[in-house]
This record gives sequence, C-alpha cells and structure tokens, in this order.
Amino acid sequence: MTATIPTKTSAEIIYPDSDGKPMSDNTKQFELIVTIQGGIDALYKDNENVFVAGDLLWYPVEGDNKTRQAPDTMVVFGRPKGYRGSYQQWLEDNIAPQVVFEILSPGNRIGALFKLFNFYQDYGVEEYYVYSPEDNELIGWLRSDGKLNYIELMDGWVSPRLQIRFQTASGDLEIYRHDGQKFLSYVELSRQQESAQRQMELTQQQMEQERQDKELAQQKADRLSEKLREMGINPDEI
Repeated sequence: MTATIPTKTSAEIIYPDSDGKPMSDNTKQFELIVTIQGGIDALYKDNENVFVAGDLLWYPVEGDNKTRQAPDTMVVFGRPKGYRGSYQQWLEDNIAPQVVFEILSPGNRIGALFKLFNFYQDYGVEEYYVYSPEDNELIGWLRSDGKLNYIELMDGWVSPRLQIRFQTASGDLEIYRHDGQKFLSYVELSRQQESAQRQMELTQQQMEQERQDKELAQQKADRLSEKLREMGINPDEI
C-alpha cells in the first residue's frame, strides 16, 4: 500500500485593509482630506472609470504585503468606481494612482516625507501634492523624464490631470474646478444649499405675489368693464 503524502502549499498572502494608523491627527487635517477627496469624486461623478479614494491602502507589488502606502487622497484614471478594502494594483490592470495628495499634521517628520516621496516616485505617481495647514505651504511634483520633478510655483498651479487650480494667497488652501466652482467642505456645501433654498423660496414668493397682483388687477379691470357696459358704454371702444 502506497501512502499519500500531502502536498505542502505556501500560505496565502494577506493584504490587510488597515495599517492601524489614524486617518488624521486633527480636525483641520481631516476636513481638508474629506474636502479634497469629495471634491474630486464629485468632479468625476459621471465618469465611471475614475476611482477616487481617501486613506486607502495601496499595494503596488503582488506577493508583497509590506510595501504599501495609504495616500490621504488618490485618484486613478482607467479604473471603475466601487468598493475596495485596499487597492491591489495587480488586480487593477496594473494601473498605479496617477495623482496623490498628502495633508501634513504637526507631527509629520522629514524622514517620513522622504519615504513617501520615494514610494510615489518608484511606483509611478504622475502628480504628488503635499499641503501643510500649519504653515499654509503647498508643494508639488510633476513626473517628467521618468521622475517626479519639483514644481517651482504652486500658487495658481493647474493640475494637468485634474484641471483643478490651487490657491493659497487667502491664508488657506483653496481649490477651484475648471468651471470656477470652489471645493467646499460639507458645512460650506450645506450653507450654500440652504442659501439656494432660501433664494428659491423667495423667488417663488415673489412670483406668487406677482401672480396675485395681476389677478387682482384683472378683477378690477373686469368690474370696471362691467360697470361701463351697464352704462351702455362698450369698454372695447374706449
């Protein structure tokens, strides 16, 4: 009798959905991350092949669950929208995120930033933007000749991929769409919607008042015409 020897298989590699780190260290950083991710997602809401994510782990190399980063916001052209626990590049037609954003907290250190830069340069990011709310400093890099090159002037810079414009002259980071609309926080959006609702209600009230005034004027004209007819006068001949 021949014994069957079980075949040893390699353990399945797990790609965790979390690195155990917080999304942000303070409210300002969180608000900016959400505003940028939401603004870009809204910009491409009708394009099913633009995937936008915030604080999602990106694994660029199959079989390597140690090489990874979670950009505060990343944009991937050529990949469909939808749920992902992590972005495993080999399952995404091997398309790397083209644009990434990082919002710094006071605790960010130069060594960590250098590591991030090397990662994004090594794995194909085309545009890399870093903003420090504490200093109101925006810096960026654009890929050319196979590497990320520093952008000399960021105030007024327009992203080649996203066609959005950055401004910092006000003392805060402001981002504008190609149609001139500003990226807004949820609170700003809510206030804008409330203002628009109030304006719509006011317009409807004015229209209703105008309708009532016209109706009243017509009623007066009809009564006058009736009195003239009672007097034997044709109002149409006056």
